[in-house]
Amino acid sequence: MSLKHFSLLLAAAFATVVAAGAASASTAGNPSLLIRHQVHGCHAWSINGGPFKASQSIALKRGSRLTVTNNDVMPHKLVKQSGPALAIAPANLGHMGATVKITFTHAGVYRLTTKPGEDYMKGMKTIGEDNVLRLTVTVT
Repeated sequence: MSLKHFSLLLAAAFATVVAAGAASASTAGNPSLLIRHQVHGCHAWSINGGPFKASQSIALKRGSRLTVTNNDVMPHKLVKQSGPALAIAPANLGHMGATVKITFTHAGVYRLTTKPGEDYMKGMKTIGEDNVLRLTVTVT
């Protein structure tokens, strides 16, 4: 690994740690979801600084707002697969540090995923199949 790639990975890791610390400070009514790069599975996400996994679930009250932050080395597009009406704007998390805030105004079960794009940096090595990020949000 070149010094340039190592420096970029170190910067991404630092940004992930800082953002995870900020995410854990979120209030229960307005949680944060952080996407990060990892060697095994390419990417995962964490709710409020919890464990990074490909599949996450969260229960929210109607009117709660979820902030999604992309700290991955690739862009992601947030996509609703099923559930009540939901405005996701902008859905594109096109760069590291990009965020989107989603307000859940209807009760129901939402299923969300991302469509990842190409790595910003060439030569990023990962192990195994890329994770498919899945999020289930139950709103009461």
